[in-house]
Amino acid sequence: MRPKSIVLIVDDEPAGRETLEALLTLEPYELHFAGSGHEAIAKATELVPDIILLDIMLPDIDGYDVCRRLRAGSVLANVPILMVTALDDHRSRLRGIEAGADDFIVKPYNRAELRAQVRTILNLNRYRRLINEQARFAWVLDHANDGYLVVDEADQLIYANSQARLYLGLPGDLELARAGSFLDLARKQYQLHSEAAWSNWPASSQAQLPRYLIQSETPTANAVWLEVNSLASPIPPREERLIQLRDVSNQLAAQRDIQTFGAMISHKLAAPINAMYGSLSMLSESVSTASPAQVTRLVQIATAGMQRLRSDIEDALEYLAAPTLDHSEMGLPITELAALIAEIGRDLDLASLTISVQDSLKTARLGLHPRAVKFVLWEILENARKFHPAYTPRVEVSVTQAGPKEINLKIQDDGITLSPEQLARAWTPFYQGEKHVTGEVPGMGLGLAAVAIRVWSVWGHCRMYNRGDGPGVVVELTLPLI
Repeated sequence: MRPKSIVLIVDDEPAGRETLEALLTLEPYELHFAGSGHEAIAKATELVPDIILLDIMLPDIDGYDVCRRLRAGSVLANVPILMVTALDDHRSRLRGIEAGADDFIVKPYNRAELRAQVRTILNLNRYRRLINEQARFAWVLDHANDGYLVVDEADQLIYANSQARLYLGLPGDLELARAGSFLDLARKQYQLHSEAAWSNWPASSQAQLPRYLIQSETPTANAVWLEVNSLASPIPPREERLIQLRDVSNQLAAQRDIQTFGAMISHKLAAPINAMYGSLSMLSESVSTASPAQVTRLVQIATAGMQRLRSDIEDALEYLAAPTLDHSEMGLPITELAALIAEIGRDLDLASLTISVQDSLKTARLGLHPRAVKFVLWEILENARKFHPAYTPRVEVSVTQAGPKEINLKIQDDGITLSPEQLARAWTPFYQGEKHVTGEVPGMGLGLAAVAIRVWSVWGHCRMYNRGDGPGVVVELTLPLI
């Protein structure tokens, strides 16, 4: 229900106030009264009325002065003021206009004309306020960091703020009616992930899985990730939707770096630390009884561990700084991929690991940085071991041609079967199974978000599904070739 309009009636004569009250009392207005100029200014400041009916003749200051003072303030400058004048008093009307009056009420009052005049001015004032609010809202949106769009039931653009036009490559002078649908515009510049979340667009305004638009990394620019949120209009007929485009590139890059560093710590630093700790502990316990040769040997072991630790820390820091793409455009030769997989298998103690590479790919090169490839493979193979009931999975890896400029890397194990939710969320950014990077794994967290970020950032694809011939999962990656 719309609130009543506030009407302030200013007249020093009780009969004048009562007459206007009688004429307007049946209208949906909230009536207030003032008997002097100073009282009128005080009440107007307190109430901020929707309209003021102001008599010229007042006992302290006249209506012209009241009008000028009200117009001088920012809050009441736009409140409509109707001054009460005689029918032929042209001089009073001229002075009223100069003081800032919007219109005049003529004495003696005509009931129908008065009501129509007040109603019309209130409607115009309400419309003016609405236009001002829309202008302020548009100004705020045009200076927002996020992109905002309004689309109709056919996904056609109705409104786009400056940031949304920038994200979608729309010129500032382009008419939105000619821009096309939001999804068509998004597909021209971005990949849509995750596919499961986008499958029902725009049928559902709320997705259970987050939606992302991704621009691939290039030799001169990092990957761009836009999180897409859609909200249906709460106003009937609810055919319009508000779309928010939020740049989450930095958050996802930070998550990738944290997970990468956690992985490096877990499998790179444990061995040298254990060697140093063990040798120094033995040295401290037997320093008084050990022979010089034994002391020398223990010091050598500790020194070697320290050197390896230093090397591994430098490697970890260099790895974090490594780009996803190989900017040298040399890439990783496919012929070295099998050796890299075998090396990771040995480090993870995978007793059963078979690798097959299609013969036609022997001269091909992956378009990823070798360190990025190693990280991706390590995470997937480590999961195969981590989530096998006996930690002894049988892993099969195959590399085949998927297209003129891409390969299909398929890794399957014989571990556990995953639920539909786990399969759907396995690649989702910000969906982490581990509470921390300490190795604590509650439930079935897979920790593949960092893998997805690297693969998606080079226009690759990730897929995971349960094996159909027994327990275990299959991971398929589509990766670019140079």
